[in-house]
Amino acid sequence: MQKYKNEWFGNIKGDILAGIVVCLALFPEVIGFMLVAGVEPIVGVYATFFITATAAFFGGRTGLISAAAGSVALVLAHLVAEYGVEYLFAATILAGIIQVVLGLFKVGKLMRYIPKPVMLGFVNGLGIMMFLSQLDHFKGNSILLVLGIIGIAIIFLAPKLTKKIPAPIISIVVVTALVLGLDLNAQLLGDLGTISSDLPKFGIPSVPMNIDTLKIILPTALSVAIVGLVESLLTAQLVDELTNEPSDKNRESLSQGLGNVLSGFFGGIAGCGMIGQTIINLNYGGIGRLATFLSGFFMLMSVVLFNKVVIQIPIVALAAVMVVVAYETIDWRSVKRLNTMPKNESFVMLLTVGIVLVTHNLAYGVVAGTLVSAIFAAFNMTHFQVEKGTDHDEYHYKAHGHLYFASAEKFLDFFVHDFDHEGELVIDVSAMTLWDSTAVEAIDKLISKNKESGLTFINANKQSKELFKKNSIHKMK
Repeated sequence: MQKYKNEWFGNIKGDILAGIVVCLALFPEVIGFMLVAGVEPIVGVYATFFITATAAFFGGRTGLISAAAGSVALVLAHLVAEYGVEYLFAATILAGIIQVVLGLFKVGKLMRYIPKPVMLGFVNGLGIMMFLSQLDHFKGNSILLVLGIIGIAIIFLAPKLTKKIPAPIISIVVVTALVLGLDLNAQLLGDLGTISSDLPKFGIPSVPMNIDTLKIILPTALSVAIVGLVESLLTAQLVDELTNEPSDKNRESLSQGLGNVLSGFFGGIAGCGMIGQTIINLNYGGIGRLATFLSGFFMLMSVVLFNKVVIQIPIVALAAVMVVVAYETIDWRSVKRLNTMPKNESFVMLLTVGIVLVTHNLAYGVVAGTLVSAIFAAFNMTHFQVEKGTDHDEYHYKAHGHLYFASAEKFLDFFVHDFDHEGELVIDVSAMTLWDSTAVEAIDKLISKNKESGLTFINANKQSKELFKKNSIHKMK
């Protein structure tokens, strides 16, 4: 209980300031993606409040920001276009229920199987995608580009003058003052769409409660659940690495699911972890649950209490913040080490980045990168070597490596097809491990071939002995 209390109130000042900065960084993305999904901007604001609040109270990773994100908005867009917003709410609730179930089945444990090069590709791909997504906000006239440069420069230079006020806030205020004071031609936040100032209300989606509705929303809900969960857990994993603190991924899965269920019942869209805003949160001192809660709370209160002020913020001011975030998101060390990293790891990282940029879907890049990494790992495990043992007997050998379906043929090629001897064969397998029934079958074939001359395996490890005992009629010493 003391740990939970400290997570809420152990960093009040830092969490409040970070919550404000994250709130401002959420606005352009949340509202922009609601337009992509074909719904009113307030749908994203409601979703952000309920999802961040749920993550703050029940999440397994402090400092993580979850909100109405672009990846799930893209998945839901076709459902809205074909059936309407009420079906979106229903799909959001169902997606949340699926995520809760996956959390109960401990799906968070799967994160340990994502290799480091894939994580680097995920981060770098996201950084590039974030940067590219902001470029349109600087186009149209030269004034926008100048304002963007001014905003970016302030973010980099302001900390040298003062760190009491987060640099993004100073940048946004200055750029907003320039646009409004000089009456410059720049798109404002309110231009993206009408932002309601009404508080969210509980409601059951107005859809028929029958099997036909389930058939309509289930495929979309399943996609939303998987994509959202992958991005949320990847974000949690990244925060683990940045903070050197572990987190409860299964608890995070449950929290994400519960947040989506609440969002759907209160007129919000589905959401997931947002790595860009999470990095902003960490960079500006938001390490506690309070920062997560306040980011969504400030966003809701801004549109309810200060609606007329919020809609006057220029999009270019917020885009400047996101450009800096994109720059800081990319792991530049991994880029510099491309020539020194193992070639297969460099390839996996670049492949992950490439797929993320082509598909605009982080989950696709991670899945592809992980599969290719698994193939490389399986290929590397096929390499084993056989050397003369320390014994003076010319038929005493020591095997090194992994014996399983992909390496069994090479093993037999050496000891059966291309090996001829008359005396007893002794093989030290202390440095070799049997992994499957194909490995056991290979050993059986070798024993059968050497039945007359004799064959002895020595120093087998526990796993190899147990696997061999269960699947073979022979014995291994």
